[in-house]
Amino acid sequence: MANESQPTTGLYKETLLAGLWRENPVFRLLLGMCPTLAVTAAVKPALTMGLCVIFVLVCSNIIVSLMRNLLKPHLRILMFTLTIATFVTIADLFLKAFALTMSETLGPYVPLIIVNCIIICRAEACASKNGLIVSVIDALGMGVGFTLTLCVLAAIREVLATGMIFEVQVMPDAFVPWAAMGMPVGAFITLGLMLGLVNLTNKKKAKSSCHEV
Repeated sequence: MANESQPTTGLYKETLLAGLWRENPVFRLLLGMCPTLAVTAAVKPALTMGLCVIFVLVCSNIIVSLMRNLLKPHLRILMFTLTIATFVTIADLFLKAFALTMSETLGPYVPLIIVNCIIICRAEACASKNGLIVSVIDALGMGVGFTLTLCVLAAIREVLATGMIFEVQVMPDAFVPWAAMGMPVGAFITLGLMLGLVNLTNKKKAKSSCHEV
């Protein structure tokens, strides 16, 4: 029994870790660029957006996985979109009911989760082809990987733009805020530098692997 469960455990671990790094939606697959650039001026909206994406990813993957054997090829994208739209509407209404200020801060970007490439990609690539457990783990890995990316970018921009994070002063009084980091140009610069750093890290790892072989 132990030998039979070990490959399954390895599959679950591999699926989870894929979304966190090897197939990170932003840094590796370059998906979900619109919210990545638009909501990362501060950590709070970035974290809220990430949590909404996790909720929609997990719920939509569950439904798609459960109905995967009933999907017709010509209707599958329509069914994916309707399923995703249902959970996006739930998330949007929840924010409007319990976090109105944050809902206004995020503006149209929560409803736009419906057309987020990450959600549709995971429904097509994973949930429509795998069982419930793998689909949920895949959604968690991708969702958490996306959320961590947003939070890292937002933390860098917020600190450099305001000297604060979560509205708490973290930089000394002598620090001069970089106003540009709170603007769209700051999002492009930060994302570009992070992508360059990730690519450089991957190249170094690839060279190390070649030398070891």
